[in-house]
Amino acid sequence: MFAQEVFTLSGTISDAASNETLIGVNILIPEESTGVVTNQYGYFSIKLPQGNYRVLVSYLGYQSQSFEIELTKNISRDFQLAEASETLEEVVITENIEKLNIRKPEMSINRLTAGTIKKLPVVFGEADVIRSLLLLPGVSNAGEGASGFNVRGGAVDQNLILLDEATIFNSSHLFGLFSVFNPDAIKDLTLYKGGIPAKYGGRVSSVLDIYQKDGNSKKYEIEGGIGVISSRLLAEGPIKKDNSSFLIGGRSSYAHLFLKFTDNPNRAYFYDLNTKLNFKLDKSNKLLFSGYFGRDVFNISENFENTYGNAVFNLRWNHLFSDNIFTNLSAIYSDYYYGLNLNFVGFNWDSGIKNLNLKYDFNHYLNDKIQLKYGIHNTLYEFNPGEIRPIDETSGINFFKLTNKYAFENAFYLSAEQKFSEKFSAEYGLRYSTFLRLGQDGFNYYENDQPVFYDRQRDIYQEADILETRKFKRGEVLKNFNNLEPRVSLAYSLDDSKSIKLSYNRMAQYLHLISNTSSPTPLDVWTPSGKYVKPQLLDQYAVGYFQYFNNSEYSMEIESFYKNIKNRIDYIDGANLIANNAIERVILNGESRAYGLEFLLKKNEGRWNGWLSYTLSKSEQRTPGRNLEESGINNGNWYNTNFDRTHDVSITGSYDLNKKWEFNANFIFQSGIATTFPNAQYKYEYITVPVYSARNSDRLPAYHRLDISATLTPKNQADKKIKSYWNFGLYNVYNRKNAYSISFRENQDTNKNEAVRLSLFGIIPSVTYNFKF
Repeated sequence: MFAQEVFTLSGTISDAASNETLIGVNILIPEESTGVVTNQYGYFSIKLPQGNYRVLVSYLGYQSQSFEIELTKNISRDFQLAEASETLEEVVITENIEKLNIRKPEMSINRLTAGTIKKLPVVFGEADVIRSLLLLPGVSNAGEGASGFNVRGGAVDQNLILLDEATIFNSSHLFGLFSVFNPDAIKDLTLYKGGIPAKYGGRVSSVLDIYQKDGNSKKYEIEGGIGVISSRLLAEGPIKKDNSSFLIGGRSSYAHLFLKFTDNPNRAYFYDLNTKLNFKLDKSNKLLFSGYFGRDVFNISENFENTYGNAVFNLRWNHLFSDNIFTNLSAIYSDYYYGLNLNFVGFNWDSGIKNLNLKYDFNHYLNDKIQLKYGIHNTLYEFNPGEIRPIDETSGINFFKLTNKYAFENAFYLSAEQKFSEKFSAEYGLRYSTFLRLGQDGFNYYENDQPVFYDRQRDIYQEADILETRKFKRGEVLKNFNNLEPRVSLAYSLDDSKSIKLSYNRMAQYLHLISNTSSPTPLDVWTPSGKYVKPQLLDQYAVGYFQYFNNSEYSMEIESFYKNIKNRIDYIDGANLIANNAIERVILNGESRAYGLEFLLKKNEGRWNGWLSYTLSKSEQRTPGRNLEESGINNGNWYNTNFDRTHDVSITGSYDLNKKWEFNANFIFQSGIATTFPNAQYKYEYITVPVYSARNSDRLPAYHRLDISATLTPKNQADKKIKSYWNFGLYNVYNRKNAYSISFRENQDTNKNEAVRLSLFGIIPSVTYNFKF
């Protein structure tokens, strides 16, 4: 008896034209019915018995490769893939490369490339990451002009948004009209709605993981676009050919400039900057620096100016300890700032949140059956709830500072992806997280540790009196939490084209966005868990069926999910959240739940392609009384959350007529947003007092619209230095007046009550000129 020798095939896969590393490339070994995919840095490693093998390499949008290899020793080999549009001899692979994905124990995951995002018709003709996500099952938002996105009935603050591993706290420009992500700078994005790997933590709804391009290390390129209200420009190229590169890109809107021709002093615009430096030190070491800076400015007559935005910087070191161990060490700084200048009142307002994150991640390829991932993450937070400063000595406003808060979060995780047999595989892991609420200048204490007082006679909640306020040193721990967060995903293949998958997630979220609106505003502030605010705890279960048809030309995904969240904060009636130095006096700990069914049918190949997405779901919240004497909020009953959408349908299609014209369209239908309307009124001394129904028991009218676009690419551009194309679009083709809100008033002519619908956008044409050279 003897053991057959096992060797390692490893390497990095990149774009042949730019040396850009490619994420999620399939490397398949048909003889062993096994394979692997590249990680976030384009690296792969697979162990195989000694022998001769055929290796298949496939990636969407690129020409596939097939080659023979004799494995008699450890081999490190890098591959380069050419884009499918290039006129190279195509390798025809008869085996279904998607078999690997059918068998992979991952579910509730959606991936989009920059190319897909740029095809979708959007408002003002600007390709947009967040609006592209809204076309996927289980993803919605609070309507037109709303910031952020909601996943499976979760709130906006329950999404972890990462740009090159750095946290983005506000993903929107111009209050939701644009996202902060420049599509030209994006290489890959992955949205995890469930089955979230143990590597990620800190949020209980989803993870949006976005990676920027590294930059072309072969040649210099410039690309951009000129649109109706915004333009963008991106440059990339080698610092040292094939070894280092740079990328720098910027965007800005300029619609406010046209207001000057009408003597309108108001302004509303945004700008942002993306940058990245990439250095390949040697075969085993790579250094990357990336950054993002963005700002929104909203100004009214020079008397009111609002400035807000994100700034992130990340220094990363990729290191190979061996062919089997890939590591990444990251030092990350993230800052979200909100500023308000009120000249007519005489003061400035500043608030925000900063964090410093140090993380070390390992990918350990044990053999062709087991891959380990483990690491440690440490994050230090500083919360600035707000600071008021007088503009000058003539101001009647005194300096006022809300108490800064500090916290330290750290986590260790270990997960394994294991193939037990041809049909059964699993990914399982454990994350252990701790959260320390650190000392601050002023910490409030209340009778019986209850910052919210319940008035039995009037059956209402009120702010409790502060007994005393103490000062603590920064290194002291006011409160600590620790949680075990198990994760498991299972996949069972019925055959080469069908599989059933299951997943379970437990996650903890220690940060809370203080907002009682359906769509967050830049003024909303974040607060950490502590003595009076408990961390949110999620348990999510999901089961799904996945199938490919007609040799992967079509794919279908059906998933059902249920999730329960403990300690979801709720607000007492009449809660004042702005400039509140004791926010714990207006919030209570409740719970929420969401459940639903998601369906996704995709056509992946051919001149026609696109998808049909449908979600049937329910999202509810309740806050019962803390004891039998309290009624709780909404009498302790379940009520619809602001992000509950019963029905959500999206149809997206793309048709390549010829090399010159491409047409795209999408149709969206959603149930109306849950809201609260008055159902009665009474008069008291000439004052009309409305009586409202139960929380969120009413709905706005259903939302639907149709968008179309056409892309014109001039002929005979192959030999030209400057390549360009035009994009023409119509947003909301049939001019649907979707309700952003409904208010009630008394008609001055009839003296009768009437409902007034506010709509933001009708039909909007757009044209964008895009170029690359």
